[in-house]
Amino acid sequence: MADVYNWHLGRTMSYPYPAGPGGGRQFAAVFNINRCISCQTCSMACKSTWTFSPGQELMWWNNVESKPFGGYPLNWDVNLLEMQADRDPDGQVWNPEARREVEAPYGQFEGKTIFETANGKDQVVTGYIPSNDDWKAPNIYEDAATKWAKEGVELPAHSGWFFYLQRICNHCTYPACLAACPRKAIYKREQDGVVLIDQERCRGYRKCVEACPYKKAMYRPTTRTSEKCIACYPRLEGQDPLSDGLPMETRCMVACVGKIRLQGLVQVGSDGLWVDDPRNPMYYLVHVAKVALPLYPQFGTQPNVYYIPPRWVPREYLHQMFGPGTDAAIDAYTNPSRELLAVLQLFRVTQKIIFAFDIIPGPKVADLNIGGQKQEIYDDTVVGLDSQGREIVRVPVMEPTFQRPGKLNSI
Repeated sequence: MADVYNWHLGRTMSYPYPAGPGGGRQFAAVFNINRCISCQTCSMACKSTWTFSPGQELMWWNNVESKPFGGYPLNWDVNLLEMQADRDPDGQVWNPEARREVEAPYGQFEGKTIFETANGKDQVVTGYIPSNDDWKAPNIYEDAATKWAKEGVELPAHSGWFFYLQRICNHCTYPACLAACPRKAIYKREQDGVVLIDQERCRGYRKCVEACPYKKAMYRPTTRTSEKCIACYPRLEGQDPLSDGLPMETRCMVACVGKIRLQGLVQVGSDGLWVDDPRNPMYYLVHVAKVALPLYPQFGTQPNVYYIPPRWVPREYLHQMFGPGTDAAIDAYTNPSRELLAVLQLFRVTQKIIFAFDIIPGPKVADLNIGGQKQEIYDDTVVGLDSQGREIVRVPVMEPTFQRPGKLNSI
């Protein structure tokens, strides 16, 4: 085991392989849970592109599940959290006093990761293989605020709340699937950090399925190999004719009806940290505004998909899911700064990846009172730039409205 630095945890941790050389780009994305309507357009866009063949019927590289009871596979997170609690009873402990701007933005995690609770003999990573039944219902308990039972309806154990959690492979900095593969069939691309499975080397041992805490490595019985989200890497490479050779967002991103998704590429330094780049939307949302958080950072994989947490969910639940940055992230989203309000307009306005943004100041248009705090609204314009620094989109904070002249037809 090597010692690698995990900035989500704010400390070094044990991992089977030393950290990569750095200096390249990393695939990253931000999902705004507050906007999702669970239309599953993203799921079907991915399904119709990548997993429509025999043996892939129950494969959903992208899925949207209702929390707290839904999950694909069923109870994927609850099962692992219980395993971690058994092996490290005091593990869910964070030290916020150790918070540092970039190196430890959420403080320091003082428990053990899934790599550190493994037995080290036949298991490199703490995990489990779901049963076949667990994979069969990707939308079980959808839109359910309380869990139903066959024998009848029970009084709710808590107030009625639920939210939609959108999930793809996190293309982790320290992938558990890669660590556990005995064939070394899984690798992480240096140019964009995408995690892929070499189908020629894979023998279907399902060690990746067992190890991935998010259960995004999946076994295909017809080929006896494992498969997973590939981040639509041909689009990242600019191979899609629609992008004029420039990096393009994935299928699940561009199909999003609710405009909850924004994908990008960030520069990673030789120290493994994101290079300071406040004009990059990903860097700004994660490190400057601190409005987007990793999913279960305590697992230790340093996932690269981030979430703006839902405002209406009990904080204790969100603290477990997104870590100690939850309260600050929700406060920032509820009462956004002028700059954050502009950047939020970039979600789903172009298929090309936005590498930088500029904000053109506009007039003040409103004074609001949000939760007792004064909020001034300005009709600024945010401009998105491509990898060459050229403008690819501009959008105002205030969406224009148009009214057709004359009398409208009615039935």
